Amino acid sequence: MNEKRHLTETRFDDFGLSQPILAGIRDAGFEYCTPIQAATLPHALAGEDVAGQAQTGTGKTAAFLLATFHHLEKHPAPQGRRPNQPRALILAPTRELAIQIERDARVLGAHTGHKIEVVYGGTGYEKQRNAVKAGVDILIGTPGRLIDYFKQRVFDLRAVQVVVLDEADRMFDLGFIKDIRFLLRRCPPPRKRLGMLFSATLSYRVTELAYEHMNNPRTIQVEPEQVTADQVEEVGYMTANEEKIPLLIGLLRSFGRGARTIVFVNTKRAADEVWGFLAGNGIEAAVLSGDVPQKKRMSLLRKFTEGQLDVLVATDVAARGLHIPGVTHVINFDLPEDAEDYVHRIGRTGRAGAAGTAISFVCETYAFSLPDIEAFTGHRIPMHPVPEELLVPVDPASRVRPKRKRRPDRRSGGGARKRTRKRAAAGQRHTR
Repeated sequence: MNEKRHLTETRFDDFGLSQPILAGIRDAGFEYCTPIQAATLPHALAGEDVAGQAQTGTGKTAAFLLATFHHLEKHPAPQGRRPNQPRALILAPTRELAIQIERDARVLGAHTGHKIEVVYGGTGYEKQRNAVKAGVDILIGTPGRLIDYFKQRVFDLRAVQVVVLDEADRMFDLGFIKDIRFLLRRCPPPRKRLGMLFSATLSYRVTELAYEHMNNPRTIQVEPEQVTADQVEEVGYMTANEEKIPLLIGLLRSFGRGARTIVFVNTKRAADEVWGFLAGNGIEAAVLSGDVPQKKRMSLLRKFTEGQLDVLVATDVAARGLHIPGVTHVINFDLPEDAEDYVHRIGRTGRAGAAGTAISFVCETYAFSLPDIEAFTGHRIPMHPVPEELLVPVDPASRVRPKRKRRPDRRSGGGARKRTRKRAAAGQRHTR
């Protein structure tokens, strides 16, 4: 499939962008705009607030970053601005998305001279704090850590000229909206800043947020009637629960070399079980879930991105905000209970015009989700009988159990000795 077909005929150099910004665009290898970029950039570059909806993986990040650089270039910083007063605030729901935005910002903004910093939870507390305190022009981050530093007066938001809210629907899903409103209310009023909001879905609650904290935003929807990307081939198998592991192993073995697969499950317990059977049957995989430490998560994602690891078993923590090029297959081992999560999961493949395959197991436990998913996407998922040749024999005893850290034995050791000493002391006091 032609990977260029997702691009428009609009070129980035048609917008009158400055040479430093165009140099960053060339460094990124961009020439022609994606539909969301072609639709939003003329308005955002003209200083209009934008609320944009587009499918995941369509270039939203570059759209708001280029508009941010252009706005800061055309509008000098307020007089008396201190180094620790950011000029642009970019909010993201997850650590992975914040890190990805920062990476793209450093490429696209390499020639602009802006100081870019990213903050997120889980690691690097003092390092991030010191970097922001030393001075920042464009501050990217997740709400929790941003508010933490804000309350410590590491930075303030009175000089902000651009505010970007990415994956707004996910902010609601993760319960961040109170935090978002806290930060937005401490920025200059909407009429004194450029506001951009991007979301995979412009639901009522997202639209309400946009109109509450933006200056009459222009709503832009790119192919809203097409919720899933047309380059993703969707396949469904009606499976019994006991067929899911044999079918998964059979499918992964059938994909051949070069395949890169994300297997989505609904719970951490299911992730451990799936990983255990894959490991016990000669398929190297890793688990990506909410309780995996940040450094390990980043290491796993790097290995997966670089092709050192072919299979990730993930809960929905990985369904959004991750840009992993070259994912060839997504397997919904468990159908998600939320129809929107189905769209975000399968959006991990078929990105930027590349072909991809999304396979869903419609099992006894989660089959009830299928009607809602098909209603949300507006089309039926083609259903197939389970191919007998893909049901490989799996020994139930082959499952590998993840190693658990041993808890200290409460019946022995230091704790027991302390209790013994306390009892002895109490006995001495009683006999006196």
